[in-house]
Amino acid sequence: MQTSRTANSLAIKGAVKIVGCGLIGTSMALRLKELRIPVFLSDSSEKNLLLAQDLVGSSVEVKNSLDPELIIVATPPNVVLEVIKEEFSRNPNSTFIDVSGIKSKLVNQVEGISALSEYFVSVHPMAGREVSGPESARADLFESRAWIISQTHNSNQRTLEFAEELGELMGAAIYKLDPKTHDSVIAAISHLPQILSSALGGSLENETASHLNLAGQGLRDVSRLADSDPDLWVALLAGNAEEILPKLALVINRLSKLSRALELGENQAIRTFLSEGREGRNRIPGKHGLAKRDYTFVPIVIDDKPGGLARIFNECAAIDVNVEDLTMEHSPGQAVGLITLALSESDAIKLQKHLVSKGWLAHAPRKH
Repeated sequence: MQTSRTANSLAIKGAVKIVGCGLIGTSMALRLKELRIPVFLSDSSEKNLLLAQDLVGSSVEVKNSLDPELIIVATPPNVVLEVIKEEFSRNPNSTFIDVSGIKSKLVNQVEGISALSEYFVSVHPMAGREVSGPESARADLFESRAWIISQTHNSNQRTLEFAEELGELMGAAIYKLDPKTHDSVIAAISHLPQILSSALGGSLENETASHLNLAGQGLRDVSRLADSDPDLWVALLAGNAEEILPKLALVINRLSKLSRALELGENQAIRTFLSEGREGRNRIPGKHGLAKRDYTFVPIVIDDKPGGLARIFNECAAIDVNVEDLTMEHSPGQAVGLITLALSESDAIKLQKHLVSKGWLAHAPRKH
């Protein structure tokens, strides 16, 4: 979702201070700097701070010349409250927004500080990556991602406007959830996927490297989240244990039923397990929250050399077809790769014919 706001039409008129120069904090800073909004940074890690300052162009001189109108706390969740209280003592006239992944406990604690709770709102941008740190930051990280706002019982209107405007400036889609609902939803759509990915990743420890070389895209896709920062996820999972445990129990129960079905050779129970998984997966909406679309897929074999993917996209642009998604697989021991593009049916047919005419090894479009 693109925003039409400009720096001259913002409710946020003053400087923005971002505490925490990891992936989220630095990405926000990059976007704000693009919009020419004064921003300065703070982090307990000098290494992260210096790198983020170089990326954003923020400096100590800028920091000392500005009083922050808005303070964004982008630290690990276990220290958010401590940081907010410290910043509030220094800047009692600022508005405060945190971007941590769990809300109920934090919002309850802030509500116990009446002078602060009016000027505080909690936000969760659903835009993390399995890689962390300022070196992974991107100004467009939040484009078309969910931006969940959870307010205190007495967050004032100006504070809410700041939270909404910040999401719009990031190019995100705004949603509002109470803290309890937020934590329950996040347990299902974010925390469980991390747990299952880590469980799968851990199960590979005893596999030999030569056998893992045979892995296809499925294993890479499902285990991708296992590469996430353990320290961050300890805080998230432990902090949301109350909401995670009942949902995790349901998953464990499903796996136990599958284990029993496999042991007894009950094919119908195995089919039920797989069918229910497929039905649940199909409930996830498509791009921009719209109904899920049935894409057509074009497999393309390319040399595993620099620039191959760029050339494919140039061909797509040349005939005005829109790529919705893609997967990449590398053939073990071979200098070729398989690129599979997801498009509308008409675009897939058009692209495949065009690529073949240009000498590409593009195979017939297919549905999954």
